[in-house]
Amino acid sequence: MTGNLFADPTPSNAAAEWLTAHCDGGSRGNPGPSGYGAVIEDTQGRVVARLSEFLGRQTNNYAEYAGLIAVLKWANENGTKYLRVVSDSELMVKQMKGQYKVKNPGLLTLWEEAKRRAARLERFEMRHTLRGGNQEADRLANEAMDKGMGKAASQQISERATQRVPPVPPLGPGKSQPREATRQILEGYVKDGVVHLLEGELPDGIFVKIIRE
Repeated sequence: MTGNLFADPTPSNAAAEWLTAHCDGGSRGNPGPSGYGAVIEDTQGRVVARLSEFLGRQTNNYAEYAGLIAVLKWANENGTKYLRVVSDSELMVKQMKGQYKVKNPGLLTLWEEAKRRAARLERFEMRHTLRGGNQEADRLANEAMDKGMGKAASQQISERATQRVPPVPPLGPGKSQPREATRQILEGYVKDGVVHLLEGELPDGIFVKIIRE
């Protein structure tokens, strides 16, 4: 999977201890339902870990950094000394290398955490690849989003919450009656049995009807 992304794939110093992680993050809507995926391999290309998580409503860049941090956290907790990370996010790779500044306040905190965790390693390298070189990580990220959004692997399911406004009581003799209750369609998804709206919010006590498609 790593190919020739790194100029020195098997350095003489502690070659057997080098691990390579492919990580990816995505968002459906940017911002929207998001997730990351990562696969970590040893020098023989054997998979030692697969990581993925649904992140809720976030941006693409947030999800990319979440995937990187997950890999670094795993490395820190498992005694990894030498780590190479492959990502198709050119922005994140160049920010981690110091070639681009991190101007987004929301990403700055994630960048700082990634730098702190990377500093705990004896050697850390990052490389950029095109999406085709990150296919398994991309698949894991999409599976995390599917699972988090309550989707089956082969079927796309959306959850729509219908908000019904209770009718207004009669106004009295000689006054016009109120119109029928209005409805509002809100997009959302189900996680752990709870409906999460993509946009908008519902007041407490409102009556809703869930329609699964």
